Amino acid sequence: MAIPLIQKIRVGAYLIGQMLKGNDKYPLVLMLEPLFRCNLACIGCGKIDYEDDILNKRLSVQECLDAVDECGAPVVSIPGGEPLIHKGIVDIVEGIVARKKFVYLCTNALLLEKKLDDFTPSPYLTFSVHLDGLEEHHDKAVLQEGTFKRAVSAIRAAKAKGFRVNVNCTLFDQMSAEEAAEFFDFATNDLKVEGITVSPGYAYERAADQENFLNRTKTKQLFRDIFKLQGKTKWRFSQSILFMDFLAGNQEYACTPWGNPTRNIFGWQRPCYLLSEGYVDSFEELMTETQWDDYGTGKYEKCADCMVHCGYEPTAVTDVVSHPIKALSVLLKGIETEKPMAPEIPLDNQRPAEFVFEGLVKTLSQKKAEEEENSLKSKQRAGQASNAA
Repeated sequence: MAIPLIQKIRVGAYLIGQMLKGNDKYPLVLMLEPLFRCNLACIGCGKIDYEDDILNKRLSVQECLDAVDECGAPVVSIPGGEPLIHKGIVDIVEGIVARKKFVYLCTNALLLEKKLDDFTPSPYLTFSVHLDGLEEHHDKAVLQEGTFKRAVSAIRAAKAKGFRVNVNCTLFDQMSAEEAAEFFDFATNDLKVEGITVSPGYAYERAADQENFLNRTKTKQLFRDIFKLQGKTKWRFSQSILFMDFLAGNQEYACTPWGNPTRNIFGWQRPCYLLSEGYVDSFEELMTETQWDDYGTGKYEKCADCMVHCGYEPTAVTDVVSHPIKALSVLLKGIETEKPMAPEIPLDNQRPAEFVFEGLVKTLSQKKAEEEENSLKSKQRAGQASNAA
């Protein structure tokens, strides 16, 4: 797995510390969304379908850094939207790096090449460039020709300047195992990125395209078929070996929804990065008041087909730390592709999906508007009082 030694040591020490303290719920990666606005409109995205007044909102630099401190996770992922649109993104990244947290800035790379000089290479900073396969697949997925070439150019430029770079890839139903293997070869041998972050697409209820999301059975078979095609090239993944083994159907894992908590313009998102079913004002409220047992595959209909890294990588990482010999065995022997798969989680008792998005966003939008109006009035009153004095 393509994770630098310093990061393995720091994250490993953090996990062992949590276990020694007897904590059973703790964050591994903070998903920090400073904005929802993006300069692309990918058909599988569930993050950009908001009104303009929401898309134009931003977390301030201070709000972002406060979230990092409040959460305490050793790794911070900055998705979006497109983070490079945020005018304070350099200050946000520098603040996180100064705290010696490992930050993954997720970007479609359309703005990356011209903004590289604004950033400083660091072992704590990784540009995670969105590439959903080779040129034809990627440009089709993002609905804009030429994006693949611009992303590849930006990756080469960033690497030339000494930055850590990986690619993040979401696999959908239309990509074959052969095409995925070819892409992994390209990322490893040609781009020579540090690693590949890969997950099956999650079926956001608001995504424009609902036809090409993978279910769990298809996901497992696809990854088995992909690993059968791995030749002499050892693909470098930015994920634990047991998560990759899970994707191939060899581990029976439950989701760890609190492992990657999300902070965005509305607050701390409940219950996870993928599901938006409520917000609270603090990280402590998120951890202590969320009904965690109501969520996960086998428990909730919306979670039925999810195998995404933000829910299952924390489970796999904990398993690696708890059972290092098992992890080492999989690493040395390779991913199993022929034996029967691990038992699937039964869906018989899952509760039905609740579609609360519309009402939730309307309420939150009204709340935001009221807060901004009250803040403006307070400033006006303060100004009038100052003038009167």
